[in-house]
Parts: sequence; structure tokens; C-alpha cells
Amino acid sequence: MKKVLLFAAAAACVASANAQQPVEHTNFGSNWSLGVNGGVTTPMTHHAFWGSMRGTFGLDLHKQISYVFGVGVEGYAAINTSSWTENTAAFRSNTAIDQSYVGAYANVNLSNLFLGYSCDFRPFALQAIAGAGWGHEYWAKSQNEDWNYFATKVGLSIDWNVNPALTLSLKPSVVWNMNGGNIAQTAAGYNVNNATFNAAVQVTYNFGKGFPCVTCPPDMSSEVAALNARVNELRGQVDQASAQAASNAQRANALAAELQACKNRQPEVVKEVNNNLNSVRYVFYKIGSSVITPDQKPNVEMIAAYMKNHPNSKVVIKGYASPDGNLENNIKLANKRAQSVKDALIKTYKIKADRIVAEGEGIGNMFSEESWNRVSICTIED
Repeated sequence: MKKVLLFAAAAACVASANAQQPVEHTNFGSNWSLGVNGGVTTPMTHHAFWGSMRGTFGLDLHKQISYVFGVGVEGYAAINTSSWTENTAAFRSNTAIDQSYVGAYANVNLSNLFLGYSCDFRPFALQAIAGAGWGHEYWAKSQNEDWNYFATKVGLSIDWNVNPALTLSLKPSVVWNMNGGNIAQTAAGYNVNNATFNAAVQVTYNFGKGFPCVTCPPDMSSEVAALNARVNELRGQVDQASAQAASNAQRANALAAELQACKNRQPEVVKEVNNNLNSVRYVFYKIGSSVITPDQKPNVEMIAAYMKNHPNSKVVIKGYASPDGNLENNIKLANKRAQSVKDALIKTYKIKADRIVAEGEGIGNMFSEESWNRVSICTIED
């Protein structure tokens, strides 16, 4: 994973004339700032531009989404100065403030937009701001009722970055009352008689480390070449694995076809033909059993006696089952029947195991009497 990131960083550095590239943090908790400001506001009507100027104070909470774009919320209030005049009829409000604004805004860092992001510390920056929000006018009851209005705002932020954590800003702006309906009953919209000019100085504390940069080595061609070779190697492995998977799938299909053919094949019946009656003995069983009953033990004893009298002789025992019942169980039963004779020769008559071969042969059809096919056929070999 580290190699992939290194390759991506190298590609970004090659594509850019700069040796450094910003890494944007888009998680919610990074690149926040909190500002406190103070300044002045005044109506933009020509007759009241200076006469109604008064102080303001406010707060600003801001989130920088990228090194160009950001969003924030802000609020400010204008200090009521009407009580300082001698004309008491001009009182606008009986409160400490006579106007407030709360809104949201978006900002564009013009320095980063047009000059590119500087991975080195940039002391000055210029930003454009546009927003909208809620305005409120406070009036003395004897003069007028308080009223609310929808407001829009445009402005600039001229920033001096004292250090990465602290910024001083001069923020001129214009705010329009979009509803009209003030005392002068001016028209709604972008009307100069419905606008105020604001100028504030703001101190901002920046949380986090901003947008760090990836510094590229002067020459990464060897590492890029190695990564390309590794990518090609992995592609070759993928192609090889795909070919192997296709081969395995083909083999699986062939095995499935063979299995289906085996399932469709009729069971083969084995006939044991041996004309040398002197060398063959039979041990018969009850249905579903591999236990040698007392009446069949003399046959086993005859085999044991012969083998003791002929030390070089051997015996081949083949177990069978009748066709009735489950095929799989009958195959197991045939094997157990052959093994039962072998166990008796070894344990009871002390015949060595290397002189005995015991094999299950599945379903037998040597005899026309079905029950006779539940048998172990023991052939003695000299």
C-alpha cells in the first residue's frame, strides 16, 4: 500500500512543475478556525453614510474544505449610539444594540486559486466572501416596530498570517436588505438605500495544521520503474492464475461428466469360476451380517489345517454380498466378510497375516440362489 501511495505522489510531482504537492484533508474535524472581530457599520445612503456610522462586534466559525474553498457561519451586532445624540426623537432603540446579522457564507482563497497553493508559509492572502442570512433591526417602540429581513452579503478578507495558528484580517463587506420595507419604504433587492457598508478587523485562531505537503525526491525514476515492474509481474501472475482457473474448470467439468457416467452405469456382477474344487472353500453368512456362524467355522478350520500342513501355501479371500439392499452398504459388507475370515485365521488359528489376502468384491452373482451369494470364497494357493 505504501508503494502505491508513493507511486501516486511521484506521478503528481512529475505532472507539476513544483516539487511539492498539497495533500487535502477532507475529514470533518480538520481545518477549522474561530475568529473574533470588531469594526464599524454605516448605511450606504449618501445623506447618512458618515452620520449613522457606529461600532460592531462579532464572531466567525469557519471550515476550510480545500485550499481554495471554505464555508462558515458568522454573526455581528451594531452598537446603539442614538442615545449619544441630543435629538431624543431619533432614538432607534432602547437596547445596547440596534442591528444584528447572522448568516452562512462561502469563501474562495484568491491567492491559492490564481497563484497556486504554496507549501511554504505564505504571510499574506486575499479571499472573496459571499453569503446570506437573517438581519434584524431594533427600534424604540415610540419610533417603529422591530423587523426582520433576508440579507445577502459580499466582501473581501485581506489576511495577514502571523503564524500558521494566528491570522489578522481586514474585512470590508456590503450587506443588502433583500426584503426592502424599511422606514424609507425603498424597493426590495439590490438597492443602495437598503445596504450597509461594514469594515472589521478580525483575529482568527486556526485549529489543525492546514494542508500538509508531500515533498518529492529530486529523482524517483528508479523507484517508479521498480513499481512498474512489480505491477507487470502481478499482472502476469493474475493472467497465470486465470489460465490455471480455466484449466481447473475444464478438468472439473470432465470429472463431473465421468461421475455422471458412473452413476448411469449398471452395477457390474462378478462371477467367480474355479474348477479346482480342492483348493476352494466357502464361508456363508446371514443377511446383513459379517459374523461367522458356528456352522461355517469348520470351513475356516479346514483352511487353517491345510495351511499348517503346507507352510508355503497362501489363501486369497474374496468377500461378496447379495444384490438386495443398498449398494454402498453391500460393498462395505463384502469387505467385512472377507476380513472376518482373515481375522479368524490369524487370531484363532495363528496363521501369519502375510500369508492371507482379504478383499471385498462387492455384489456377487456366482450362484442362482441369491442367499448363497452372501459368501467369502477362499482360494488356497500353493
